[in-house]
Amino acid sequence: MKPTQKMTRAALLLSTIASTMLIAAPVQAQQAGDTATSDVITVTARRREESLQDVPLAVTAYTGDQLEAMGAVDILAIAETTPNVTLEASRGTNSTLTAFIRGVGQQDPVAGFEAGVGIYVDDVYFNRPQAAVLDIYDVERIEVLRGPQGTLYGRNTIGGAIKYVTRRLDPDAPALSARLNVGSFGQLDQIVSGSVPMGDTFRLGAAVANLQRDGFGTNLTTGEENYDKDVLGYRVSAEWEPSADLFFRLAYDSVEDTSSPRGGHRLIPSAPGYPAAYGVLDDVFDTRAGLDVVAQNVQSDGLSLTAEWNLNENWTVRNILSRREDESTTPIDFDNLPEGDLDVPAIYTNEQTSEEFQLLYEGDRLAGVMGYYSLEANATTVFDVLLDTVLTGLNAQTFGDVDTSTWSVFANFTYDLTDTVSITLGGRYTEDERTSRVLRRTYLGGFSEYFGGAGFAIATTSDFLGTNSWDDFSPTASISWQPSAANNFYFTYSQGFKGGGFDPRAQTTGTPDFDLSGTITADEVFEFMAFDPESVDSFELGWKYQGERYSHAVALFHMDYTDIQVPGSVGIDTDADGINDTFTGVTTNAGAATITGIEYEGTLDLGRDVFTTGDALNFSWALGILDGNYEEFINAFGVDISNQVQIQNTPDSTLSATLSYLTSVYGGDLNASITGSHRGDSSQFEIPFPALDQAAYTLWNASIVWDSEDGAWQLGLHGRNLTDEEYRVSGYDFVDNTTFAPELGTSGTLVGYYGNPRTVTATLAYRF
Repeated sequence: MKPTQKMTRAALLLSTIASTMLIAAPVQAQQAGDTATSDVITVTARRREESLQDVPLAVTAYTGDQLEAMGAVDILAIAETTPNVTLEASRGTNSTLTAFIRGVGQQDPVAGFEAGVGIYVDDVYFNRPQAAVLDIYDVERIEVLRGPQGTLYGRNTIGGAIKYVTRRLDPDAPALSARLNVGSFGQLDQIVSGSVPMGDTFRLGAAVANLQRDGFGTNLTTGEENYDKDVLGYRVSAEWEPSADLFFRLAYDSVEDTSSPRGGHRLIPSAPGYPAAYGVLDDVFDTRAGLDVVAQNVQSDGLSLTAEWNLNENWTVRNILSRREDESTTPIDFDNLPEGDLDVPAIYTNEQTSEEFQLLYEGDRLAGVMGYYSLEANATTVFDVLLDTVLTGLNAQTFGDVDTSTWSVFANFTYDLTDTVSITLGGRYTEDERTSRVLRRTYLGGFSEYFGGAGFAIATTSDFLGTNSWDDFSPTASISWQPSAANNFYFTYSQGFKGGGFDPRAQTTGTPDFDLSGTITADEVFEFMAFDPESVDSFELGWKYQGERYSHAVALFHMDYTDIQVPGSVGIDTDADGINDTFTGVTTNAGAATITGIEYEGTLDLGRDVFTTGDALNFSWALGILDGNYEEFINAFGVDISNQVQIQNTPDSTLSATLSYLTSVYGGDLNASITGSHRGDSSQFEIPFPALDQAAYTLWNASIVWDSEDGAWQLGLHGRNLTDEEYRVSGYDFVDNTTFAPELGTSGTLVGYYGNPRTVTATLAYRF
């Protein structure tokens, strides 16, 4: 383990909460892999507490106890057992999230692009993906809502939403818990949480997680670890409940990630004529990345105030006010070689203020919510692109500054026509405004002043300031038929919307002469820089069944996805010497796609057929099948290549299965489970490239967890990726897909980033 200053801070925080106690929340009755028949998971997907059985939406929910029992480290783990969901750490980063649900998402994390999947922590929307790879601690549950969301809360999200819900504080007695994880690659996690009532109406709580692990590989150039983890996160909260009808919660959270930069694995040797000959490394977790002008650091902080007032037995008022800020500094070595062939140090800063007001109603036959949401946000990105091997000291710098101002009103109500038939109608009206400044300059002398370099600007290739606005109305409607308590059939139509913007990497001097007039006009520059909103119409037919021994949720869906935003980058040869010496971003509303699929999640109680002693044997599964096809895809040259492209980051099949056995051992409960998760072939980008794309693979995880009879002690052993499967989760491609000739730089950039290898973790926990 690396001795860092952060370890000292972590030790101080831990000592203030729990001295030397090692305590953690025990797993409750419903273990990972248990059937849903023994314990009902309550969710708030429709802004009111309901069982999963009653919600006419495709929702997968995980309790905090389930996540602990399966050995999940962060929210990336839930993608293994959730159908048609992809969650990854973005290329070259540890904590920036790339999320896709049912083929809809956003890969590029730079300012100017809106997320296709909404991430919420305690109902606060994360406007940017930086620091959104959330570690799992102090969590009550995680809900994954598939399909467009927006008529119920928060930001209008076109692909779906992931809701991270933290635990509320115990109002009656002090509580203290802690967990110690020790595992392979030097893993050492310390997680402590506690709360104390300060009288009958007021309580304070805190949680801290110090998460550390050595690297899976080594940077052979700098000597640093590669794929290590060094994260400190904490959360403090205060809750005031002056009466049974009033509730206030003030919460502050902070995360700092000082892990080493994540270097990639070159999939090809350096190109002929490159200053040095480099072959392909044997270990995919080793790298030769030489970029070290800045240290990797991610800092994220958030403050939220939630207020609830039950006006009477029917009406409730809720308000959620939040302020969030984050800053990420990251050296991304695209070429992953010691030389500066394609080196990109970057700084991202984001800040946002959001306000959400809700008025909720629940009567005998009518229930629903109406509300107002507003977001004021700023996102900046600055990065250098050093092309030192093209021309010594050549640097293309990009500075993007994006202001987002949006407000919306929404409503969603369900009415029981009869005792068995309900209808839901909802709508959302949104107004978005986005203002972007894009400044691109060519430097000589190396890195710019942002990264401590002596480089100086010699040319400005973009100096753009533009504002655009859009408005949208997105409806939803559903009908649900529950002929019995065990069955719920539903049909839902929903529409999603994702705002447009300006490509912060685009080079205005590369604007095409659209009207062939011989002069590039301001309108043509605006058209080149801007991209429009995208929208989706989603149709879903579902059946949820819950019996004594068997339960399932089946959803068939079809989506018409139009004006799809496709960001990309292409190299540019500005001096006609045959070598690309800079690049430009090219984001287009490339076309339209249809996405059709099925999801089948279920649980089966096998124990009654096998045991007479009270032992439990349960089987659970999640299957996703997706067929997505572009009907139109216009590339940067105006050509329809829809027959050559695929839906990116979305396998055509996902399958997981868990077998769980529960028995009594030494007066407590012993739960042993094994999970297999399979993902079909997937393409990293829209244009398939077998040298970079990931073929189908299967991961195997296993856990054995013992809980004492009183729920105080827990011991666990978790193995993940037991077969040590090697699989790519992301990558960079700046080579010709046929000849592998370099498209930017002189070495050729074809790089993969990989999922975690086999790990084994032992846990010790205690709670009172």
